[in-house]
Amino acid sequence: MSRVLTGIQSSGVPHLGNILGAIEPAIELSQKHESLLFIADLHAITTIKNAKDLKENTLATAATWIAFGLNTKKNILYRQSDIPQVTELMWYLNCITPYPMLANAHSFKDKANKLSDVNTGLFTYPVLMAADIILYDANIVPVGKDQIQHLEITRDIAKKFNYLFGETFVIPTSKTRNTHMIIPGTDGKKMSKSYGNYINILLPEKELKKQIMSIQTDSKGLDESKNPSSCNIFNIYKLIASNTEIKQMEQNYINGGYGYGHAKKELLQLILKEYANQRLIFNDLMLNPNKIEKELKLGAKKASKIANSVLKRVKTKIGLMT
Repeated sequence: MSRVLTGIQSSGVPHLGNILGAIEPAIELSQKHESLLFIADLHAITTIKNAKDLKENTLATAATWIAFGLNTKKNILYRQSDIPQVTELMWYLNCITPYPMLANAHSFKDKANKLSDVNTGLFTYPVLMAADIILYDANIVPVGKDQIQHLEITRDIAKKFNYLFGETFVIPTSKTRNTHMIIPGTDGKKMSKSYGNYINILLPEKELKKQIMSIQTDSKGLDESKNPSSCNIFNIYKLIASNTEIKQMEQNYINGGYGYGHAKKELLQLILKEYANQRLIFNDLMLNPNKIEKELKLGAKKASKIANSVLKRVKTKIGLMT
């Protein structure tokens, strides 16, 4: 059976775009393949410098995956920093990774015009990502378009190690996520924390309502006919709703006598209905973080068994073990 590995940045509570574009597809994949899913808190340190935020983000990210149905008995959910073997492997990989490869990585080039803001961790980010993947003999790595280059760097590093020291690593292949599904934010752009246009469906109802009410619309009045396909509210609604619900709202737009306030209220009620169970589980976990910690520790124990086996193979090939 193919082994799938997915890394999840611990940058806060996953928003609706993360859930529809990454979490739900990954959980569906985990029902067919052995899957390892890790909270990338070591990667997060390149930008997050607050211990409280880092810890809360990690717990919230793990809680979201569990709330959305990840089977932690069948699959492995763990915190990256609980596996020190990954940073040891990163050092070995650093020693065979050429500087120009990292200098051409998007994660560095995007910030290279202001080098004072670039830390070494950001520069070597792709090497840590490579260690994350090949430490577990992963066959398949689901990635978005923005991560394809990093996966290619991983493949190049693994191939170079195999060339220098003999066959050691499984060469992973990428599985591009369902990128035709663009999740619009409250302003119509792609939903993103960096744009501040996201909807956190796990917020308390009052706060969630405030986010939904901030969705931008045109200035058409209540009685006017409206074009649903150009409306941010409708474009979010149709990603969650049933075909019947979609057709009904579409007709409401066309008929007129239906304002954007009505549509926002329907979107709120739909989210509260569709994600009621997930919201309940998430809130329970966040009120009882020991439950999350227990799951992460159990996952780390299982992940360590694989990591130890691969690292022993690596150290033997290099000449550090006999």
